[in-house]
Amino acid sequence: MAHVPWRYSTDGISVALRVTPRGGRDDIDGIETLSDGRSVVKVRVRAIADGGEANRAVTELLAKALGVPKGRVKILSGATSRLKQVAIDGDPQQLGETLRQLTASNAKD
Repeated sequence: MAHVPWRYSTDGISVALRVTPRGGRDDIDGIETLSDGRSVVKVRVRAIADGGEANRAVTELLAKALGVPKGRVKILSGATSRLKQVAIDGDPQQLGETLRQLTASNAKD
């Protein structure tokens, strides 16, 4: 995979997501390339997109999957959109490697 949908920083990583609310389960479905060529991590949550429920579910799912406290996962942009940018504080290399494993094992391509 040539382009991963996350960027490393000194504080952690920033991840581009495409979220499916009311997706039937809370899960990370792999990496998808959008029509404009951008890569995103596909995430689905059971919660509905109402009053921040889906956003809360997304941050909880990512925190659990990456083994970090919920407070370290923040939505940077796209709070009312399916496409979101999320920051996760922690060891950038470790977070990136965990995300790589999660997206590779769940890839649906």
